[in-house]
Amino acid sequence: MQREAVQSRVEKTLSLVPEGNVVSYALLADLCGLPGRARMMGKCLKEIGNKSNWHRVLRADGKIAFPAGSEKAEEQRARLLAEGVLVKNYRVNMRNFGWTPDLHTILVELEY
Repeated sequence: MQREAVQSRVEKTLSLVPEGNVVSYALLADLCGLPGRARMMGKCLKEIGNKSNWHRVLRADGKIAFPAGSEKAEEQRARLLAEGVLVKNYRVNMRNFGWTPDLHTILVELEY
């Protein structure tokens, strides 16, 4: 799959994540039809930049992937807090804020 197609799929899938919710890199990869490609999601988000909801993507354990205290970590933390996501010690409780798409989203809105 070409890089532009992957980026487009990542942007589309990430646009479905509602405000106030987060996903892991691994779940984002799965929902994009690219299972096992969590690292690829990080690279895509870096290339896409601020035109996506990149701040809603976290490590599987709920931690912000950027080094604690870094400019990007602080920006992600601030954006999540502005959406009502509780961030404590640069970590989000995935049980409380993790997004699980409903059946309609899986069958109709996601592209595989």
